[in-house]
Amino acid sequence: MLSLDDLDRKLIHALHVDGRAPFSRIAAVLGTSDRTIARRYARMRATGHVRVVAVPNANRLGLTEWFVRLRCTPDTGTQVAAALARRADTSWVSLTSGGTEITCIARTRGRDHTDDLLLRKLPRTPRLISVTAHCMLRAVAGTHGWPGRTAALTADEVARLRWHPPAEDGPAEPDERLLQVLAEDGRADHPTLAKATGWSESTVRRRLDQLRGSEILYFDVDVDPLLIGYTSETILWLTVAPARLGAVAEALATHQEIAYAAATTGPSNVVAFVVCRDHAALYDYLATRLGTTPGVQHVETAPVIRRVKRTSAPQLGGGFPTWDT
Repeated sequence: MLSLDDLDRKLIHALHVDGRAPFSRIAAVLGTSDRTIARRYARMRATGHVRVVAVPNANRLGLTEWFVRLRCTPDTGTQVAAALARRADTSWVSLTSGGTEITCIARTRGRDHTDDLLLRKLPRTPRLISVTAHCMLRAVAGTHGWPGRTAALTADEVARLRWHPPAEDGPAEPDERLLQVLAEDGRADHPTLAKATGWSESTVRRRLDQLRGSEILYFDVDVDPLLIGYTSETILWLTVAPARLGAVAEALATHQEIAYAAATTGPSNVVAFVVCRDHAALYDYLATRLGTTPGVQHVETAPVIRRVKRTSAPQLGGGFPTWDT
C-alpha cells in the first residue's frame, strides 16, 4: 500500500478545493516546486489510489438517479457486478453482504430508459433473486465529496486555492465527448480536450468555465479510503420520521463520517455512505452520533467488501450498451 506524508495529504486537500488548479498554483501555496507536486500526483494516480474526476450534476442534465440494490446467488455476485460496472449509466458499483448483494447508482433519462433498465434488463439477469430501486430525491450531504480527507490545509491556504468563475459567464451546453474524457481524467489538459471535442483550446477553456460556473459539473478527488487510514466503508439505509427529515439531513451534513447521503423513495428514506477508521469507530458512530439523532427510527447496515466501480460520466443521449453477463 502506498504511504502518504504531509505533503501528499496537503495535495489531496488542495485538489479537493480545486481539482483543476494548476500544479504551479498548488506548489506556490504549499511552498514547494510544481515539479514536485506533479510528480506526487502522478505517483498517486498511477497506483490507482487518487485521481481527479469530473462529476456532472444529474439534475441539471435532466437525468434521474436511482440507488439500485440487487440480491443474487453467491456464485454470480462478482460476475453481475462486473456487468453493471461496464455500463455507462452506472457508478459506485459495490459488493456488500458477503458478496450476495450488489449496490449501484444508475442514471436514466426519460421513462423509456428507466423502464428498459429497471423493468426489463435487470430483472432478466441470470440468478438474480431480487431488484429494488430507490429514486434519489435530493442529496443532503457530501455533495462535493467526502469531507474526511480535507483537514490538511489552513483556511488561508484553502481560500488561495479556491476556483472563482470568470466575471462574464454565458449559457452552458454539456457535451458528452468532453464529459467522458473528464470522467476518466479530470485534469486532462486543454489540447487533449480539444482533440476529443474538435474544438479550439480557447473554446474548451471557455466551455469548462461555463459548465463549472453554472454548476453543471464539478471536480472531485476519488481517493481510496485505505490510503488515508480508513478501513471501514458501509452503506446505511435510514428510516427517518418524515417530519424530521430536514433536521436529520442537516445533522448528517455535519458528520465527518458521511461521504455522501441522499433522501430517497422507498421504505428507508435516506441512504448514506459512511467511512470510518475501523469497525470499532463505526460502532461508536452508530451508537453515539447517528443513533442519538432525533428522528432516526431504524438503521440497516451493509459493509462494503469491494468497490467494483466508482465515478462515471453519464451518457447525455440516453443510450446505453447491451446488458450482458
